[in-house]
Amino acid sequence: MVAPLEHVLVQRPGPAFGDAFEDPACGYLHPVDLAAAQEEHDEFTEALAALGPTVHQLDAASPYPDQIYTYDPALVTDRGAILLRSGKPGRRGEEEILAAWFEKHGIPVVGRIEAPGTVDGGDVLWLRPGIVCVGRTLRTNQAGVHQLLPLLSGDAHVFDVAYGAGPSACVHIMSTISMVSDDLAVVDLAQLPAGLYGLLGDLGVKLIAVPPDEVAALATNVLAVRPGVVMVVNGNPVTRAALEREGVEVHGFAGEEIVLNGTGGPTCLTRPVLRR
Repeated sequence: MVAPLEHVLVQRPGPAFGDAFEDPACGYLHPVDLAAAQEEHDEFTEALAALGPTVHQLDAASPYPDQIYTYDPALVTDRGAILLRSGKPGRRGEEEILAAWFEKHGIPVVGRIEAPGTVDGGDVLWLRPGIVCVGRTLRTNQAGVHQLLPLLSGDAHVFDVAYGAGPSACVHIMSTISMVSDDLAVVDLAQLPAGLYGLLGDLGVKLIAVPPDEVAALATNVLAVRPGVVMVVNGNPVTRAALEREGVEVHGFAGEEIVLNGTGGPTCLTRPVLRR
């Protein structure tokens, strides 16, 4: 989650994203200003590329409103990609767009989640190269966890994540924590699974507790470009100051449309393809 990011995949907002508010099942907070969303996304990807990674754009215009949150439809492991099946019905099919990109770029698909299993990428978190955490949530069910675990290498831990505000505001495991470096993380202590809290303590990870009002503004969603260098959505001054006190290099970007409206942070906006 924090090794230097070399290649990353993104999806620019298109007409489907622009119409997302019209479908209540998408859960967007207000009508989308598509031009503003595209400007925000362009600035985000330019800032990300300036930090070193090669940023790849998905070729096809997606019919899925949530496709810009490219973290969720697939995982990329050392052996290849795993295609997921979202617990949000309207997102099913996004994984096929990523599968086509993987095939075009020579990335093997080593597995896929099949019905009745569901897994969202936001419920899979690596604490170390050999330690992976999987959240059992409203988007990732037991059947999905059962299929996923054999596809992952290393020591896997499964944690139940709180119901929270319910299906309309689903909490992924990565809603509760973002790794900043191997020994530093930002967390929502109120929602963090107790077992994960204990594991972080065992590993000696220092926790920055995000205040509730900044949790609501997605301060727990931080993209590590490399250890101690992160991208965050603008705002959230308490969390940003706490990161900077720890010596973290913080790069902010505007995200009223692409982050706050669709409730997907900088990690959600990316599908890391290669870190090393």
